[in-house]
Amino acid sequence: MKRWFKALSAGLLALAAVASAPKSAQAQEIQLTGPLAGAPAVRKLRLYREGRFEIAPTVSFTLLDEYRRTIFAGARLNYNLTEWAAIGVYGAYGAASLATDLTTQVDAKSPRYLGPGSPSDPKADPPAGSTAIRNPNVAKSFDEQTARLQWIAAPQLTLVPFRGKLALFEKAFVDTDAYIHLGVAAVGVKDRKDCGAAGQSKCSADYETASRVAVAPTFGLGLTFYPSDLVSFGFEYRALPFSWNRAGFDTRGSGTDGKFPDGKINSDDRTFKFNQMVSIFVGFSLGDRKTSE
Repeated sequence: MKRWFKALSAGLLALAAVASAPKSAQAQEIQLTGPLAGAPAVRKLRLYREGRFEIAPTVSFTLLDEYRRTIFAGARLNYNLTEWAAIGVYGAYGAASLATDLTTQVDAKSPRYLGPGSPSDPKADPPAGSTAIRNPNVAKSFDEQTARLQWIAAPQLTLVPFRGKLALFEKAFVDTDAYIHLGVAAVGVKDRKDCGAAGQSKCSADYETASRVAVAPTFGLGLTFYPSDLVSFGFEYRALPFSWNRAGFDTRGSGTDGKFPDGKINSDDRTFKFNQMVSIFVGFSLGDRKTSE
């Protein structure tokens, strides 16, 4: 009797172990029938971009500026090849260039003359007969030698990976998309002109600035809201990394790795900056809007 009981107990334990062993997952295809058979995931989707031209006036503001803050007035022109891809161009003109607080402080406190006999007042001229020399890095007005962004022209590609609706207080809903843009920009820059080399004026006598064109990659992202078929609005972030001499200082060109002043102002004194700006825009789309089947 005990043998039969032990054998039965062992069999039951073995059966419980097999039943509790993990089983491999299996997928089962769900076959839809009726009116939903073969239907797309979305029907009657409103297409705001595909096949339409868009012009969007913009106002842009530079970020994290050391010496000058620029406000741009411009526009973006796009042709939307599909709902998710567009080609176009962004252009802007520096409508206002404002000195930062750092520029004001440098202008107020930096000495205009160096060496024996230089006056205690940073902006005063030295007395007659003084051996003080003119500071080659700071003009009478420091504000005048700081660099400025003048204009931007950027052909670009726009990609729209995300779209949906945004709810406001769960009452109002607006169609929204998120996009990225990338391209190459030509940037009009006005920074301190070259001086100190053979055939050029001395840097201690010439603090003028000169215009040039910098070429830089440009990229960023943005959000667009569509309250109607014709009008949209949104905001955009843009990066424009390149090198320029923002303060007009002689900081490089000699010594170890060229990291010491050399008595000249030239391209060696330009330093890299990850220039950034934000824009707000109102867009107007031309052409008939499509709807998916």
